Amino acid sequence: MRAAQPFGWLRPAAAGAGWHVTRIPDGGTLAYPVGWRAIPGDAGTASAALRASDGRYLAYLNITPRQGDEREQDWGSFRARHNSAEGDTDVRVSAFARGLSFRDGHGACVQDSYTTAVGVRYTEIACLVQGMRAADVIVGAAPPQQWSREAPSIERAISAMS
Repeated sequence: MRAAQPFGWLRPAAAGAGWHVTRIPDGGTLAYPVGWRAIPGDAGTASAALRASDGRYLAYLNITPRQGDEREQDWGSFRARHNSAEGDTDVRVSAFARGLSFRDGHGACVQDSYTTAVGVRYTEIACLVQGMRAADVIVGAAPPQQWSREAPSIERAISAMS
């Protein structure tokens, strides 16, 4: 039996019916499902989250313009270094692929996991997408115990990015 292609779920398509779509200044879009809420973030970015009644993050999405020397060729190692530089520990890359097709461009994705400075573990998918107008980074994350439940929504949001 052959292993599944990393990121074989990536099927560029419009967001689902009823999903919210927000645009950042460079033109990149973030789609997020019904039940998720837009949350504040850095200027020029967009974020949405699904939160538990006690405020814990059950899942998170963010789109940010490319900030510096991110490149498709080494996106997996770049993202791991970036997470570590932000104070995350035990960063583990589990999948990486480049040459992926998105709705309005091409790019690379990495799936990794890490523990934040406050001790919360997350699994994430982070993609660097070179679109027609700009390059953006889209990230979807959830705690490991929520991953199997929230990964389909995160994957669909990434597939809908333009």
